[in-house]
Amino acid sequence: MSATYHIPEAALEILSDTTRTYIDRLRVHQSEEVDVSAHSRSKLAAVLVLLYEKAGELRVLLTTRSKLLRAHPGQTALPGGKVDATDEDAVYTARREAFEEVALPMDCPHVHTVGIMRPFVSSSRLLVTPVVAVLTDISVLDQLEASEGEVACIFNHPLEAILDPELSAKEPLVPKGSTDWPYEPDFHCTSDVPTPWGNSTYRMHRFRTSASPIKGLTSDILIYIAEIAFDRFPSYERYAPGQLRTFEAIFRTLETDGTQSGATSGAATPMGVPAGRNGIVNGHVIA
Repeated sequence: MSATYHIPEAALEILSDTTRTYIDRLRVHQSEEVDVSAHSRSKLAAVLVLLYEKAGELRVLLTTRSKLLRAHPGQTALPGGKVDATDEDAVYTARREAFEEVALPMDCPHVHTVGIMRPFVSSSRLLVTPVVAVLTDISVLDQLEASEGEVACIFNHPLEAILDPELSAKEPLVPKGSTDWPYEPDFHCTSDVPTPWGNSTYRMHRFRTSASPIKGLTSDILIYIAEIAFDRFPSYERYAPGQLRTFEAIFRTLETDGTQSGATSGAATPMGVPAGRNGIVNGHVIA
């Protein structure tokens, strides 16, 4: 079973009762265990899902990757990256990458680990583990700094708007028709594309933000996290007809397909993601 992380009561006292309920759901959530022992460390990665409360609302920290990067330039990402040989665990990897990318102090006493979720499988077969944490002093956000050449900007988005995109109407969103939102819908759009394996279809979700759109691996992780925190389904249809929905089926298909190689970052697009609460399963992505 997954570990349950202790958060000091004094740290939680600054949160509203509603936000504490959301954090508690994430803290006690038991993800299915995944044996990664057969995978080399070069195929493991972790991302930090840093949540915090502002004006009574739960928000998530995000970045836009530099357009100078070879992989996924200009895309939205959660702070994160590949596991280093000296990393102790997924929590250390996620925190180290957050320090390197946005200067979030490794020893910040206001960042509390909430839980580790089951890995998402990227299109290059990288196992990406989401590490959920809560920030209990938002003044820390004022000290963050984007890593030159790696991160173009640091921004945030209301987590609940991932389940109900219309909630983002109050946000300072990028203009419609701009490079960051060239789509017709106001807040959220999808497209269904066939996968090159498994005779399946994938539904790509895109969310309009104050910066680059949330999509791909990042969108799938946040849908999964939001479903657990708010204990409900999205307001939109999550899956495409015929889409593979179980981690086991997706991973088995990947094993059969025999695709080996590659690496991704927090912005990578996944082929498979984990089963959520009460059998809810989040999808897979092909860019």
